[in-house]
Amino acid sequence: MVGMANDGITPYGGVRAAPHNLEAEQALLGAILFDNETFNRITDRLKPEHFYDPVHGKIYDALMQFIRQSRLADGITISEHFRSLAALNEIGGAQYLVLLLENAARLTAQAIEYAELIYDLALRRSLIQIGEEITSTAQVPPEDANGGQLLEAAERRLFALAETGIGTAGFQEFHRAMAVSIEIAAAAYENKSDVSGIATGLVDLDRSLGGLHSSDLIILAGRPSMGKTALGLNIAFNIARARLEADRLPKVEGQKRQPGGVVGFFSLEMSAEQLATRLLSDAASIESDRIRRGAISKHDFVGLRDEAAKLERLPLHIDETGGISITQLITRARRLHRTAGLDVLIVDYLQLITSNARKGDGRVQEVSEITQGLKTLAKTLKIPVIALSQLSRQVEQREDKRPQLSDLRESGSIEQDADVVMFVYRESYYLERLEPKNGTDEHMAWQRQMDEMQNQAEVIIGKQRHGPIGKVKLHYEGRYTRFGNLATREPTQLR
Repeated sequence: MVGMANDGITPYGGVRAAPHNLEAEQALLGAILFDNETFNRITDRLKPEHFYDPVHGKIYDALMQFIRQSRLADGITISEHFRSLAALNEIGGAQYLVLLLENAARLTAQAIEYAELIYDLALRRSLIQIGEEITSTAQVPPEDANGGQLLEAAERRLFALAETGIGTAGFQEFHRAMAVSIEIAAAAYENKSDVSGIATGLVDLDRSLGGLHSSDLIILAGRPSMGKTALGLNIAFNIARARLEADRLPKVEGQKRQPGGVVGFFSLEMSAEQLATRLLSDAASIESDRIRRGAISKHDFVGLRDEAAKLERLPLHIDETGGISITQLITRARRLHRTAGLDVLIVDYLQLITSNARKGDGRVQEVSEITQGLKTLAKTLKIPVIALSQLSRQVEQREDKRPQLSDLRESGSIEQDADVVMFVYRESYYLERLEPKNGTDEHMAWQRQMDEMQNQAEVIIGKQRHGPIGKVKLHYEGRYTRFGNLATREPTQLR
């Protein structure tokens, strides 16, 4: 019934067995029988189904139930428990419990290591099972299932396995959270700035937000042509360029955190080449439409080539997959975080992500699943996630076109899950469409207003969990789709 440890390979070239270690299972169970407090010290990820031997899983389940009910769990009480269920013989009788006590890990540290080993081996067995099922399904796929659907189903299963145990850390002592809070405050104080998170490069916006903070889901919304993609890309560029420049400089002694960071950008609407063209247009101050049409001089081309050489090592990673699902997005973000590092994630834009919800659940339920997934990703990877979002058409029906929270499409779930909600607004966009007849007094007044508003934009902070809401003014250059700091440095209006 119960064997010894197995490294996964049978002798004489036989069939490979699933990874397991029965000795570790026996030692852990014996340790818990010997001292019930051991159970409270091992990982709470370990479940009865993680034991290779079903008998060990049943014994662990009984131990878990007894201890959680504050009942003594030893050889006598557990024997009586299984005897009352007429199942004592199924676990090898009372003598097997005595054997477990003889093989018990006598040190708590050993028991903790055995628990982690048992859990790790269970994950490996699950990987093998998933791999076999993927192989079987790929060879004989269900009717009407294409390769893309099979791939997404496989990614979903692997992601679910990767998520096993995440979020089960349980309670932490308050002094640990307080220590982290003091470290954040100390870092902000030592920087002598208003920014404790990752700086966006937009001074007034950073002052209002305190930078981009880890674990935050930030919604950046706007109507079409307001410039939300441009602003998201400008923020990505500023953060990645700050890290690139920091990497080129010698390290400063005592500096705890480098400026900027590695940025991931999911572009569900524009191609990577289009985004790169926008960045080159910004860096070289050459209109992007001239670059696309080839209407540039030799001097312009040399400038573009020089800027491209400077930016080729920019720590900015672009995924241009259209119609990506929330499961695929999370899986790819986790992979980037693991392989190249990831400090900020930007998604353009939220309504183009597909969900795994059933077709009859409705779009509100789908968006809810997407925003919850993005928020969980931000917390899991401890990074800020910026998700761009469309606004409903009801903005256009009002005299004052400035957006508000109720203008968010499927606003309930978006507003609820977001830590920060910001809106991009350019009054000049609407003024352009109200041009009076040329040569009239009205046209002269309109022209003065256009000259004043042409290069101005607003970021309206409609929600901020950790700070005030209000309005931040930015400089905007439509030729280069570039947002920057206002030279006038008008005071930010917050409340």
